[in-house]
Amino acid sequence: MLKNFFRNLNKKKLKNQEYKYLFNDEPKNEYVCLDCETTGLNPKKDEILSIGAVLIKENKILMRKTFNIFVKPSDKISIESILIHRIRPIDLENAIDPEEAIYQLLEFIGSRTIVGYYIKFDIAMISKYTKKYIGIKLPNASIEVSSMYYRTKKRRSDYEFVDLKFDTIMKELDIPMLGKHDALNDAIMTSMIFLKLKGLSPAQSTFYT
Repeated sequence: MLKNFFRNLNKKKLKNQEYKYLFNDEPKNEYVCLDCETTGLNPKKDEILSIGAVLIKENKILMRKTFNIFVKPSDKISIESILIHRIRPIDLENAIDPEEAIYQLLEFIGSRTIVGYYIKFDIAMISKYTKKYIGIKLPNASIEVSSMYYRTKKRRSDYEFVDLKFDTIMKELDIPMLGKHDALNDAIMTSMIFLKLKGLSPAQSTFYT
């Protein structure tokens, strides 16, 4: 009930009714797995540099339904930032304005549940922009794959350490590693983690082009 209250409150803050579809019922058995590469880890001051996303439908990763864009930053990116996300100034030459990038992303996501690895950060980053452009935070439900993985680990006590690093999860689940620090590749790998944890092996997860 409390969840619906805050959802309705968020809906009332929507400045552009064109995006009312974000509050529609979630399509059954459809998810969007996404990842953002950013200038840093502080949603209040850092910016999105690229967004990668892929559609999952009926336990299939639809490779013909991908989203992959570079976003124009407000200032030059630092050397320290480049070393982390591997995005160079040349990669951003044809980047699009943040407002257009967010509108395209919202159209791709729709009202689907969002899947990701430490997805709260990505949602916080995206919400900074959606609040500015359409008046609301991203209202979609979300699923955290590291939490799914954590629940599969048998522990002798509540205090036993579980390694939740991305590489560790990939290795433990025997999922092939694609190029790292690429938003779309990260989204695809996270999709494979999600499906594996739902009970499907990567070999069983069909890729459609």
